Amino acid sequence: QVQLVETGGGLVQVGGSLRLSCAVSGITFSDYAMGWFRAAPGKDREFVAGINSAGSPYYVDSNQGRFTIWRDNAKNMVYLQMNSLKLEDTAVYLCVAGRYTVRVKNTVDYWGQGTQVTVSS
Repeated sequence: QVQLVETGGGLVQVGGSLRLSCAVSGITFSDYAMGWFRAAPGKDREFVAGINSAGSPYYVDSNQGRFTIWRDNAKNMVYLQMNSLKLEDTAVYLCVAGRYTVRVKNTVDYWGQGTQVTVSS
């Protein structure tokens, strides 16, 4: 059974930081691209960050260098460090895995349950 379990979400003030973690089981982790999508209230899921099986990260421009993704293949873990958080970062953040890429939704093979990030003023 494939599991992607996110932790680390919560309530943070504007300008603060959070680190999200995703624990993965049931797949050969090192063969998969990993990443994060988010779903803001009332909006569709959008890509946030990804990292390929070789460890090269990629981001959307709107993150403006505030987010960092990395993976630990020995632990089957992927992380998202979020700094300088803004109100518009409020969303459910979902960990994703894809055999080749996770840049768009139709390439994602597995989705986590999501963890809520709420940024308040």
